[in-house]
Amino acid sequence: MRPRTLDEFVGQEHLVGPGKLLRRAIEANRIASLILYGPPGCGKTALAGIIATQSQAHVERINAVAAGVEQMRQAIARAKEQAKLDGRRTILFIDEIHRFNKAQQDVLMPDVEAGNPILIGATTFNPFFSLVAPLLSRSLVVEFKPLAEAHLATLLRRALADAERGLGAMPLRVDDDAVAHLAKIADGDARRALGALEVAALTTPKAKDGQIHITLAVAEESIQKKAVVYDKQDDAHYDTISAFIKSMRGSDPDAALYWMAKMLYAGEDPRFIARRIVICASEDVGNADPQALVVATAAMQVSEFVGLPECRIPLAQAAVYIACAPKSNAAYLGIDQAMKDVEQGRTLEVPTHLKDASYRGAKQLGHGEGYQYAHDFPDHYVEQEYKPSGTVYYQPTDLGYEQVIKARLAALRKRQVSAPR
Repeated sequence: MRPRTLDEFVGQEHLVGPGKLLRRAIEANRIASLILYGPPGCGKTALAGIIATQSQAHVERINAVAAGVEQMRQAIARAKEQAKLDGRRTILFIDEIHRFNKAQQDVLMPDVEAGNPILIGATTFNPFFSLVAPLLSRSLVVEFKPLAEAHLATLLRRALADAERGLGAMPLRVDDDAVAHLAKIADGDARRALGALEVAALTTPKAKDGQIHITLAVAEESIQKKAVVYDKQDDAHYDTISAFIKSMRGSDPDAALYWMAKMLYAGEDPRFIARRIVICASEDVGNADPQALVVATAAMQVSEFVGLPECRIPLAQAAVYIACAPKSNAAYLGIDQAMKDVEQGRTLEVPTHLKDASYRGAKQLGHGEGYQYAHDFPDHYVEQEYKPSGTVYYQPTDLGYEQVIKARLAALRKRQVSAPR
């Protein structure tokens, strides 16, 4: 059921819709090297086939999982020979191009830059992470989106009606809610939706009227568990954890729970999630609610102790607590500024009265002389120099408990200013 023309192609209107750049380039036969990037089953290979047909170019196909440098060199040599024979250019289609290492990608560059072969690479991994910069600079990177449910429903009905390439020759009767379910659970993957429909058609016995009736129950059985696009090594992993953290930071507990559920459903290690919750509790909540770090740390420890599936409960509790807590990154900003000053500025010496005076001979060096023990003074505070520089790193906000801290620091600093010199 792979589309043969642009008119049959479904989805990706932002790329091949009427008047769009890629469509104009294909129709004018002015295609340069392309990197097609997107989730599985969204039309990358199908579009590469349409481009090859439209351009009437010679096609060489390679799967990067199994191919090596020698196979690529042979394909490039055939492309050059083809150009000598009849003037036709060659499209070199490389599926899973992210599987090639740097040396393998470097082999492509001289001939791709010369324009023969025309490279069309397909990948589910973010090419800006997985491909070398020189190859990216010689190619147009286009991002495919997951197909919408309406797109998948169109493809399923097309397969049911096509007697030549689809299931149209079979005596099928498919309920609308069955089609809708397959379109929904396939989650933007046309290959998965069509595969489930085929399984349903081939395994469901005929009814008394001679028809194969595909109901919602049959559809549910055919597609089983929903496939979530989430590989622990690709950018979907990082995008999802990024959305989770930003949802907690943005005080949206519902979004935080959704992204956590997606990660757990896809098989993410709960310890990874727990670590990110702990970091968020300190980085984004901080002293606005010091209890957040306690809750996050407890959730991490409990998760390690009880494991899945129960550990989802303390993790959810901690994520919701952090999302709903008042926010302050004052401590985070403070340590970063202090680190920057240490790295770029003059390293300050520890004042003599603060140096360790616990060892024999320290007094001869004057270490600890003049140090005032804070607990011997009213309010357990005494003015003395703790840092030669007057730089202020920690600037508490007016949110949550941090407003109490801010008021106390302000009172202490006021006493410093008014104290006799």
